[in-house]
Amino acid sequence: MPIRVRIRYWSWFKDLTHTPESECTLPDGATVADVLHRVHQEHPRLAEARKSTLVAVGVEYQPPDHILHEGDEVSLFPPVQGG
Repeated sequence: MPIRVRIRYWSWFKDLTHTPESECTLPDGATVADVLHRVHQEHPRLAEARKSTLVAVGVEYQPPDHILHEGDEVSLFPPVQGG
């Protein structure tokens, strides 16, 4: 059975996607990596930051193999810049 998850974009990721959030439907057993693959297909410029993108599900950072569940909120954070 498919699941729906909400994707939230933070900082300049909102500028690149032109939206603060979106939703997607994925197959049961989908992972964070599956969401990232989908996002990178829809927003290729986000793929440029793939190695340093931080991903949280709910309020905790998660690895690419983390399994998602119906109604999860996946937040994507760009790399931190400082100076």
